[in-house]
Amino acid sequence: MTAAPDHLRTWLTLRSQIPWHQARPVALPTPRPLRDGAAHDIRTHDHARDPHRAAHLLAALTRTREDAAAGTPLTFQLLSSWQRLVLNTPEAPSFRAHPAYAKAGRERYGISPGLPARLDACLRDAEADPLPLNARAARAYLDVCFFHPFTDGNARSAFLTLTFLLARAGVTLDQVGPVRRIQRRADDPEGALALADLLALLISGTRTTPSSHRHPHPAGRPPTCPPPH
Repeated sequence: MTAAPDHLRTWLTLRSQIPWHQARPVALPTPRPLRDGAAHDIRTHDHARDPHRAAHLLAALTRTREDAAAGTPLTFQLLSSWQRLVLNTPEAPSFRAHPAYAKAGRERYGISPGLPARLDACLRDAEADPLPLNARAARAYLDVCFFHPFTDGNARSAFLTLTFLLARAGVTLDQVGPVRRIQRRADDPEGALALADLLALLISGTRTTPSSHRHPHPAGRPPTCPPPH
């Protein structure tokens, strides 16, 4: 019987080959938005699914931004501390001990010695690499998706990781639905770069307060897609 492909290994191979430097550029700093898109999405989308889930994710979002403001290094341990709030567990969850599956079993993420350290190295790249913010945030988001470090809540962990990196740079999006609702494949380098471009559009198109003298660009935003698994 042919062994199932390891989509984490696929991602790690493609990750270093993607021309992240070709992502759409973003001008920083950005003005203050009219609304906090992350909190709004949780209070609407997540709350409609489960009010308790939404409350836990909002608590984790607050902690994420506090850690970003405090200059806390981005590590698996930090992700795990957020995940304790996301899942409302007594202890911070450890790295998974078995292969993981996503997208109704279409993707499999293998397990091998040193994966937590490998994830930590990828997360360090997100802050140390000279790539544009949107490219670093997109790559880190996908790293968490495909390392799939937890037994539950990995999409939320990836979302918090992206939010942390944006917050570190003083960026708040006024909408996050296009990021959270579109599935990303581990074997799709074009899709990975498209996520970086999407973030650039969302950052530059953020509706801002009147004092910022910026205008919305709704036409530049891609539509949302069905929710991921």
